[in-house]
Amino acid sequence: MRHTLPIAPQFYVTAPQPCPYLAGRMERKLFTSLQGDFSEKLNDTLSKQGFRRSQNVLYRPSCAECSACLSARIRVADFAPVRSQKRVEKRNTNLIREATSPWATEEQYALFRAYLDSRHADGGMADMDIFEFAAMIEETPIRSRVIEYSRFDDDGDKELAAVCLTDVLDDGLSMVYSFYDPDLRDASLGTHVILDHVDIARDAGLPYVYLGYWVPGSSKMSYKAKFAALEVYFGGEWRDLGNPRDYSSDTHPLSTDPIAEQVARINLPDSRPTE
Repeated sequence: MRHTLPIAPQFYVTAPQPCPYLAGRMERKLFTSLQGDFSEKLNDTLSKQGFRRSQNVLYRPSCAECSACLSARIRVADFAPVRSQKRVEKRNTNLIREATSPWATEEQYALFRAYLDSRHADGGMADMDIFEFAAMIEETPIRSRVIEYSRFDDDGDKELAAVCLTDVLDDGLSMVYSFYDPDLRDASLGTHVILDHVDIARDAGLPYVYLGYWVPGSSKMSYKAKFAALEVYFGGEWRDLGNPRDYSSDTHPLSTDPIAEQVARINLPDSRPTE
């Protein structure tokens, strides 16, 4: 009789570095690598517990005295756009959506650079070159897609307007990273891409769209709270966001449990083959 054990990945903690969301804070991440035959199963399982993927790594914030970052997802079946979001959808009916394999192009990188230079010139990705960009897009051990949104300009030429690197999970779509043409500010392309992912998930019968982290007190992340049927991973479980004002980004020495306790509570997938 053959016996198999649950997957036992090793978890590590990054060195503290400046927080990109809350000024004056230091961030720290708990992470593990995605490798081997069970990468998709591990990604599916840990995504349900607040982890996010970056290339071949799964990570979750684990800051010393701060627990403000909350993984957020839209419950597709209960989502309905508000009036302003309906206007965004109407403004972007001219966009053409194409789903491709995770393969980086020069056109994508040019749009990525324009987006960073306009909106995140001092961010952690500001110095990313085309090779690092290609790695971000292409180094994925799981089922990923690049969703491109294009339009025709006044001369009739097709041009790229927005891009989203998207993971396909067993219970939804995870928007790993998106960027768009900063010159098309009035089109609200960031909002449109999220709304469109809700449509894609609904058509595919997937219950959730994962948006990354929502951070109370962060102006960069405040837009996520504008989407209906939003859930956050709080206290080890998913719950309705409710009133965003009920959440605090204040620090406290007991905000975060010791790393060993956090790791001990992580549910891991079983490596036994299905029959």
